[in-house]
Amino acid sequence: MFKRFKVRLWLAGLVIALGILLVWLDPRGPQDTSIDPDAQAQEPGHVLENAEITLFGDNGSVMQSLKTPRLIHTPQRSETWTEEPEAVLYDSENRQWLASADVGTLNTATQALLLSGSARLFAPDEGWQLDTELLHYDGLEQHAWSDTPVLMQQPPQQMSASRMDVWLNTSQVRLTDNVRGTHPPATQR
Repeated sequence: MFKRFKVRLWLAGLVIALGILLVWLDPRGPQDTSIDPDAQAQEPGHVLENAEITLFGDNGSVMQSLKTPRLIHTPQRSETWTEEPEAVLYDSENRQWLASADVGTLNTATQALLLSGSARLFAPDEGWQLDTELLHYDGLEQHAWSDTPVLMQQPPQQMSASRMDVWLNTSQVRLTDNVRGTHPPATQR
């Protein structure tokens, strides 16, 4: 009887030891995994509906504001993706310039705005508008540019070009490469 008890005890110990060994070797068991910082940087921190952002300059003045029905912000990259953004850009004299597009990306650290898909820049004071597919804007320099074909209109006049630059502070526009325009003569009444 003592021999039988010894065998059972030995078998129970063997089963327990084997169980511990299997748990230790199990690939589905607990593992120490480190967080991939590159993957974490891709994760959005905020998703907002009907949002409005205002960016201020060093002196506290408003540099640009942006309204959007949908905003996704990734804080690790200081990047904000927007859907159908409507931006108000301010120059050094606090004049407003209106910009819009299908999609926008805003870097909140550098105040760089990239508008893509039916991008438009409108100067209400001057009455002209500029249409392109891809519009870059440097909020710190108040400089907008496009390397894609542009159409600048102030009805009844219009001009097209392969590239353009706009400096908001000085109200200067430069059209470059393949510039063509229509300037109907003024009619007298």
